[in-house]
Amino acid sequence: MIDRRLLIGSSLAALSVAACGKSETTTPPGGPPKVINFSILATENSTSMETFWKPILADMEKSIGIPVKPFFASNYTALIEALRFKQTDAGWFSNQSGLEAVRRSNGEVFARTFDPSGSDGYKSLLIVPASSKTTLEDVLKCDKTLTFGIGDAKSTSGTLAPMTYLFAPKGIRPEACFKQVRAANHQANLFSVAKGVLDVATNNSTALRLQRERGSPVADQVRVIWESPKLPEDPIIWRSDLDPAVKEKLRQFFLTYAQGEGPEAERQRKLLAALSIGGFRPADNSHLLPVREMEATEQLLEARNAGDKVKEAQAQKSLDTIAAERAALEAKTGQPVAAQ
Repeated sequence: MIDRRLLIGSSLAALSVAACGKSETTTPPGGPPKVINFSILATENSTSMETFWKPILADMEKSIGIPVKPFFASNYTALIEALRFKQTDAGWFSNQSGLEAVRRSNGEVFARTFDPSGSDGYKSLLIVPASSKTTLEDVLKCDKTLTFGIGDAKSTSGTLAPMTYLFAPKGIRPEACFKQVRAANHQANLFSVAKGVLDVATNNSTALRLQRERGSPVADQVRVIWESPKLPEDPIIWRSDLDPAVKEKLRQFFLTYAQGEGPEAERQRKLLAALSIGGFRPADNSHLLPVREMEATEQLLEARNAGDKVKEAQAQKSLDTIAAERAALEAKTGQPVAAQ
């Protein structure tokens, strides 16, 4: 069965978002905001994330000339709802949660991260304890002998990618496959597998690499048994109704941060590298096309596995629409969508 504790927490967060982080009502009627509340997903504990983000947000504040307050949340729903109810103005999202922010919270993609190595994209993973003999074939037996850790429902690498690329094509529903299914963030799943609390869990290549680069032994206590195709880098999203002048200041900050030569740019690159970010590139909502495609593919496979012809037709229509958008965009830019 699925452990619903974290999922219930997500629902409560939607009802009382302010409990997940401190934000201020920032936009007086007819004027620019007095404070920018910037949301950050605490994929690790919020204390460590605050340590990494504090100097970056201080640089942002200096650059845009407006106080910047962090808003940390341990689940994606809280981030989406905070933007929706104007408790935040902009933030760092995953692709799946970013898609929901665009759909439900008046969000708009204006930038996206790129990897410090220069190789864009990351991968969803399935991990098991390093000492375990568990194989992917064992996982796919679905004999309810294994405990499984999945990500937040709005996590791209923790849930959407493994469902789209691994489970749905084989007609597998995790809740019917494993002895127990627990939902948690990447750090919690990583440590649970490393300690043998879980037999197998989802994760991603960035989270694993960061632990290794920070000298944590946990990275060597797990073993990867599956990886997805490359996934798009994370979007940076603002509320579309944010003051245009403030938007331009934010755009300039992100697109110039950690760029160029000299000691200041090098200092900024080191700050971002601790988060496995190389910098930021311009983007728009088309950045989310691959994620929309993954989502529709999962829906198509689930409908097909269930024999639901109506939902299958709806999902196929969505896929056809996305394919047409992709083709038009690639014709316009001359580049594959995922590489933009």
